[in-house]
Amino acid sequence: MYKKYDNITLLAFDYGTKNIGVAVGQSLIRIAHSLKVIKNKKSGDINWFAFNNLINLWEPKKIIIGLPLQMDGSKQYITTLTKKFAYHIKKKFDIEIEFHDERLSTVEAKYILFSKGGWKKLQKSDINSLSACIILQSWFEHKK
Repeated sequence: MYKKYDNITLLAFDYGTKNIGVAVGQSLIRIAHSLKVIKNKKSGDINWFAFNNLINLWEPKKIIIGLPLQMDGSKQYITTLTKKFAYHIKKKFDIEIEFHDERLSTVEAKYILFSKGGWKKLQKSDINSLSACIILQSWFEHKK
């Protein structure tokens, strides 16, 4: 467990079968920043090379992964795929993983992007990376 005064780097992922949104933040300042999207391979397999580069660059001590649930809190098919993704991240990189409820993060991301530039700002990659940022920022706020 980390103390409040420890400054650790965290990465957040918004898992999708085609794209995975990425955000970064530091525990001391508790502010999340969108990074990019990692595109999965055309076969649907995870682009582990990109994840390896990302982990080596940021050296996170913890990874927050958005947990997609139905509005009533029940699981859905993507919930299982997200947990499988988290299992592989943990196994490959041996970094602490924590799930955080991501309900409505995509809706919020679309609203923010639309309000900044209308339909032309609603790029899938922008939505996914902003969703990861919203997930991490929400995690920071819930850890007060």
